[in-house]
Amino acid sequence: MNRLYNLDYLRGLAAFGIMIYHFAMWGSGNFSADTFLGRLGVYGVSIFYVLSGLTLYYVYYDKMTPSRHDLYLFFKKRIFRIFPLLWLVTFVAIYLSGKSPDLTDLFLNLTGLFGFVKWDTYFSPGIWSIGNELVFYLFFPFFILFTKKYKILMLVLSIILLGLYLYFAFVKLPNVEKVDQWRNYINPLNQVFLFLGGFLIGLFFHNKGFNNRFLLSLLIFTLLIFIFYPVSGKQFNIEIGFHRLVFTACCFVICFCFYKLTLPSAKFIHKPLSLLGEASYSVYLLHPIVYELVGRFSMHTFQLSHLVRLIIATILTLVISYLVYLYIEKYFMKLGSSRRLPI
Repeated sequence: MNRLYNLDYLRGLAAFGIMIYHFAMWGSGNFSADTFLGRLGVYGVSIFYVLSGLTLYYVYYDKMTPSRHDLYLFFKKRIFRIFPLLWLVTFVAIYLSGKSPDLTDLFLNLTGLFGFVKWDTYFSPGIWSIGNELVFYLFFPFFILFTKKYKILMLVLSIILLGLYLYFAFVKLPNVEKVDQWRNYINPLNQVFLFLGGFLIGLFFHNKGFNNRFLLSLLIFTLLIFIFYPVSGKQFNIEIGFHRLVFTACCFVICFCFYKLTLPSAKFIHKPLSLLGEASYSVYLLHPIVYELVGRFSMHTFQLSHLVRLIIATILTLVISYLVYLYIEKYFMKLGSSRRLPI
């Protein structure tokens, strides 16, 4: 199966953007709703979810029944892909915090069950979205089964997930107490429609071709909407109501365009973006730890300005993430690719 390098590019750019957003926010405070970084910080993760559904469709739709053997292979690969780095980051974050973790919370994080029962309990920024992903993986075999054999059930399920998305956007989130806004926003039932949207993009457009100029024009137009769409005030404003629908549509269209576009294959473009895409999971999970370590080094040696700290943390994150990808992620992905089914 041909690798979708365009999706690697987008995944890497999203991870890089979220990293810069966090570094800038930790240094200067929260962003407002009308800033590009403020929008990217929220919807960069949404793009991850759409890409996840789209990529899993591309890889598994034609070859998953799903049978017992298919399900075993799917979940085995997901476990070996997700958990080793999740465990590493969790233990490092606990060590850096200097606090003893609640054993129940630690158990939920190490097993991935926190995404199902206590999704706002995690030990490092960004891990909440991994808990969401683990919930989405349980939906995925049903997406495959229903679209192949029970299309009416897929329609019903899609309507339910869209209904949940609209319920959170228009009812739940706008009316919840401020202290509970974040917990409700990261509820996996508030995010799973994005994963479904990626799957449906693959389902409806996999075998369809589009004019490259049209796709490029659509992409540029969508990016302009994403950047200049008029909404101001607190960052939370882009997470609710009609504003959320606009930005969600932008995420879908951006992912669709990258999926179908034919981009230049020049090495000076392909090589760095593909490497960034490959290491995007490490970039996403490791950048808070690297930023913390650079800050501690600064405190015990000489004071770094915020800009210098950001630059150093960015370079170190990219280097360390790629090494982690090469020597840890790839090792466990290879272990997870074994097709042997235990009796």
